[in-house]
Amino acid sequence: MTLLRDAELAAAFDHASRTYDTLVAANPGYHSHLRRSARRLGLKDGGRGLRVLDLGCGTGASTAALATVIPHACITAVDASVGMLERAAAKAWSANVTFVHAPAEQLAQAGVDEPYDAVFAAYLFRNVADPDSVLASVHRLLAPRGRLAVHEYTLSGRADHRAVWTAVCRGIVLPIATALGDGRLYRHLWRSVVQFDTATQFACRVHANGFDSVRVLPLPGWQTGITHTITARRPAADEKAGEQ
Repeated sequence: MTLLRDAELAAAFDHASRTYDTLVAANPGYHSHLRRSARRLGLKDGGRGLRVLDLGCGTGASTAALATVIPHACITAVDASVGMLERAAAKAWSANVTFVHAPAEQLAQAGVDEPYDAVFAAYLFRNVADPDSVLASVHRLLAPRGRLAVHEYTLSGRADHRAVWTAVCRGIVLPIATALGDGRLYRHLWRSVVQFDTATQFACRVHANGFDSVRVLPLPGWQTGITHTITARRPAADEKAGEQ
């Protein structure tokens, strides 16, 4: 199966936005896992005085996780799907949360170009055509010592974890999504995980794009070995290089 990309994928998410929250709510631990990954950014004092980018915010589940963990941060939430973004923006938010329509590959064109103290990306990187390009953009957007947390379906590489992922998708997710008219999108999402980096491979990709302190952290429950938080930091040495 050829994966959906760019405008085609955004359109599929637009269509699925009406039922997306209902489907993810049926996933045990979905929201608590996002909050756990948000805490793994390690931001103190509720994020007071910090600027945080939520890259690929969807209908706002990742934004809500950030707003819970760092309620005092200024959060900019970005997504390529108009439908998903409209669903997110329609929810109740504090004044320090802003939504911007932009593909992850076109942040500068959308005015998302200021230095951020942290970037959070949930379920994003396996759905972009060029993850290295997006990682390079994130590196540029982060201030020196800025932190990155990627919350992603990145398989461990073990056959049993891949089998669990496929069984859940084929037995539960795909039949429901197909009945709702979104089977093509969710077939893409299933295959995108199988075809993407393992957690270790993605960590190496992050490091290769200029980040240090890269760690792969597991998540509990049925998603053990299936979903991970990959945390990293833009090195402080970049600050010295910028001053020369």
